[in-house]
Amino acid sequence: MPKDPAPQAEPVVETLVVDDRFGEISVRLDVVRGEVVVAGERVPRIEIRRAEGTEAEEYIPVGTRDGTLLTLTVDGTDAVIEPAKGRLTRRSFRVDVRYGEHSWRLVPNSTDDSGLFRDATEHIGDFSSEGDGRVVGEWRADAEPEALDAAFGYALAAAFGTGAEPTWTLTAQGFGDLFF
Repeated sequence: MPKDPAPQAEPVVETLVVDDRFGEISVRLDVVRGEVVVAGERVPRIEIRRAEGTEAEEYIPVGTRDGTLLTLTVDGTDAVIEPAKGRLTRRSFRVDVRYGEHSWRLVPNSTDDSGLFRDATEHIGDFSSEGDGRVVGEWRADAEPEALDAAFGYALAAAFGTGAEPTWTLTAQGFGDLFF
C-alpha cells in the first residue's frame, strides 16, 4: 500500500494575531501568488508582493529572496526591501527595509526566531514563524515599539520565515551538497 503523500502547505493562510501592544493584527500569506498582507486597526497596512509571472522558490514563503522581484508598500506608499541571499551564516538570512527616515532589519537569532532591529542598533522585538504564515511576536521589555515596527515585524516574518541553522551546520550542508 503506498504511503500517504506529505501534507502540502495551504496556498492561502490568514491568521489573526493578538499583539500585547497593538491589538488584533491580520497576517495573510498567499504562497501561490507570493503575497503577504499585514493589517490592523492600530498598525499600517503592509503588502509584500513577488513579481507576477516569476517562479517561486519552494522554501521561501513569499517565493524569492531577490529584492528586484519584490515590492513593499506601507499604506500604498513604496518602501525599499533588500533580502540577503541566505547562504552560510545566520546574518546572510537578514532582510532589510528602508521607509521614510528609518530602517528595519529582521535577522535570525537562533534556529527558530529572528530579531527585529530599528535603525540598525535598537533591538525591539523577536519574531518566530515556520514559514506557514503564522507569526508570533514578542517585544523586548526595554523597547518602545511603534505601530510601523509591529507591521514590519509581522510582515517580514511571514514573508521569509524566521531563524536559521548555526554557521557550522550551514557550512556542513553546503559541503554535503557539493560532494553528494
